[in-house]
Amino acid sequence: MGFFQKLFGSSQETPAAPAVPAGPIQIFAPVAGEAVPISEVSDPTFGEEILGKGIAIKPTEGKVFAPCDGKVDMMFETGHAVSLVSDGGAEVLIHVGLDTVSLKGKHYTIHAHNGDQVKKGDLLIEFDVAAITAEGFDVITPVVICNSDAYGAIQPHTGKTVAPGDLILELEK
Repeated sequence: MGFFQKLFGSSQETPAAPAVPAGPIQIFAPVAGEAVPISEVSDPTFGEEILGKGIAIKPTEGKVFAPCDGKVDMMFETGHAVSLVSDGGAEVLIHVGLDTVSLKGKHYTIHAHNGDQVKKGDLLIEFDVAAITAEGFDVITPVVICNSDAYGAIQPHTGKTVAPGDLILELEK
């Protein structure tokens, strides 16, 4: 079940996901910071894995990079979040901060758009960590696999400092 189906309960049929390659799908850190269990996110939508399994990163820099090769499914016009579909079929949501949609795009710069094909490491979003924090928002960044139910195992790699491109999640059928 995709992100928007979970969020809005859509009953429309979605196209079949691409065939998943043999071996685990790897998802890499989209931001630099401390990788922590998703349960440390205070928003229950993320912390209780309502949208799917994943991890969170407490960012130290304000740049979001593509965590895998794939396609931008939805770049939120506010720049606070982006969803991608990896070439292997994983539906990845990156949500920069909690309740940051209310900033209406302030402190965010978008570098990718709906439908763009991206490669791991491509710049997607820039954000001002200090300004967002100064306005009272938590910048913790959940990285969620919205179609978690498509995988038999999702192995998070937390408890360490990560740089963009470091392995954070392995998905196995």
